[in-house]
Amino acid sequence: MITRTIIATIQREFFQQKAIIILGARQVGKSTLLKNTLQNQENVLWLDAENPDVSLIFDNASATRLQAFFGKNKFVVIDEAQKILDIGSKLKLITDHLPEIQVIATGSSAFELRNQLNEPLTGRKFEHKLFPLSFVEMKNEIGMLEELRMLPHRMVFGYYPEVVTTQNSEEKILRLLSDSYLYKDVLMFKGIRKPEKMQDLLKALAWQIGSEVNYNELGKLIGIKSETVEEYIHLLEQSFVIYRLNSFHSNQRNEIKKGKKVYFNDLGIRNAIINDFSPFETRKDKGNLFENYIINELIKGSEYNELFEKFYFWRTQEQQEIDLIIEKNGQLRTFEIKWNPNTKVKLTKTFSNQYPNHTFSVINSANFFEYLI
Repeated sequence: MITRTIIATIQREFFQQKAIIILGARQVGKSTLLKNTLQNQENVLWLDAENPDVSLIFDNASATRLQAFFGKNKFVVIDEAQKILDIGSKLKLITDHLPEIQVIATGSSAFELRNQLNEPLTGRKFEHKLFPLSFVEMKNEIGMLEELRMLPHRMVFGYYPEVVTTQNSEEKILRLLSDSYLYKDVLMFKGIRKPEKMQDLLKALAWQIGSEVNYNELGKLIGIKSETVEEYIHLLEQSFVIYRLNSFHSNQRNEIKKGKKVYFNDLGIRNAIINDFSPFETRKDKGNLFENYIINELIKGSEYNELFEKFYFWRTQEQQEIDLIIEKNGQLRTFEIKWNPNTKVKLTKTFSNQYPNHTFSVINSANFFEYLI
C-alpha cells in the first residue's frame, strides 16, 4: 500500500481529548488511510454512517449509552460522519466524557460536516484534508526517476488511488468517479434543483483552468443567475472537486481585487469532465494542465506539513500577471509556471516596486520537482 504523508501527523494526535476529522473527496482514500494509520492498534470499531443502523446508535445518545456500545474499543472511526444528525454534539460528548476513546470522523462534504462541527467542537478537534495521491508520495513509492517519467501520464489521468494502482483502466475508473461518486453529495443537496446545470458549469470551469472566471459570463453561458453560479462553485469547492485562488492585492488602484481562478483538485477528473484523455504530448492545454498540477502539489505539501500558507494569483488592470503567490507572515514567494523550460520570464517591475519583500522563481518541466520535495 502507498504510504500517505499525513499518517505520522495523525498518529501524534491520538488521545489528546480531541476528535480527529479527515475531510476529502469520495474515493480519495480516507478509509485506506485510517486502516494504515491504525494497523498496529487493537480494539478499533469501524462505523459507516451511510448505514441507517449506525445513525440509530447516535439518536438520543448519552455518554453511558455510547460507552456501552463502544465496549472495549479504544478507537472509534465514523466514516461519512456528516450523515449523522447533529454529529458535532455527539463528537463533543465523546471527547468530553469518554477521554479513553479516540474518535476519528471522515467526511466527503465539508459543507455538511463543517456546519455541524464548528461550534460544538471549537477547540476540541484536529482537522485535516486528504487529497489524491501526491508527487512526493509516489516518488517515495516508485522512486524519483520513475515518477518524473510518469509526469505526462499524471497530468492526463491524475492521482486518484484506484487510478494510480489499476493499470489500463484509468479512463473507465475516472468516468465512473466523475459520473457517479464525485459530486454525489452536491447533487443531493436540497438547493440543487437543476443538476444538469451543475454539470454544465463543471464543463465550463474545466475549460477555463488557469484563467479568471466571471460569474456573470458563466451564468449567461449555461442559463442560470450569477448568484447561483457562485453558490454552485462554493458547493463544488466544499466537496473537494475544485478550489479557488483569490487575487492578491493591497490598496493599489491598478490591482484586480475581486478576481478568482478555479482549479481542479485532480486533473484526471477534470479531463473526464471534458471527455479528453488524449496523450499529453498532443494536447493544446499543456500549459494549463501543468499550472494546475504544480499548484495542486504545492497545496498538498503545504497542507500536509501544516505550513499555514495562503495561495493567490496577481493581476493588474493592464494585464500584468503572476501565476502564483504564496504568502506567510508577510513574506511573499512568487512563481511563474511554464511547461516549456526555454520560455523566458521576467517579474513585472510594477509588482517588484509595490512589494519589495518577495522572492521570484520560474517553475518549469525541467526543475519542478525541486519545489515539491
